[in-house]
Amino acid sequence: MSDPARDGAYDDLLDAIADGEGYYLECANGHGWLPPRRVCPDCGSRDLEETPLPGAGEVVTYTTVAVPTPQFSEDAPYVTAIVDFGAVQVTGLLRGIEPEEVEVGTSVGVEIGERETTGDRAIVFRPR
Repeated sequence: MSDPARDGAYDDLLDAIADGEGYYLECANGHGWLPPRRVCPDCGSRDLEETPLPGAGEVVTYTTVAVPTPQFSEDAPYVTAIVDFGAVQVTGLLRGIEPEEVEVGTSVGVEIGERETTGDRAIVFRPR
């Protein structure tokens, strides 16, 4: 029996990142997306292939959350970042750097961590 709390393709992605085999979905036209996807939103292609996620990406924008919702109270302060990995941008938590030291252009790797408050898995970036 499958785990009812498991979110199919998204949890498969988290498992792959945790195993050092992160990937994104790419169409023949080079458009990249994170799962779950069945159709490329840019060109409508249904032929999507798993493509390895590069080992490092670059922070393109970020925000520091100092006053979180109660659901994330023990995580604060935390930094949420969007990182460019070439054909795809990934959103996650930025750890291993003080919030005031984060800069656009910081090179980071991707891994899986946990939320302090809930224990839920999350995409985590760490400086390289």
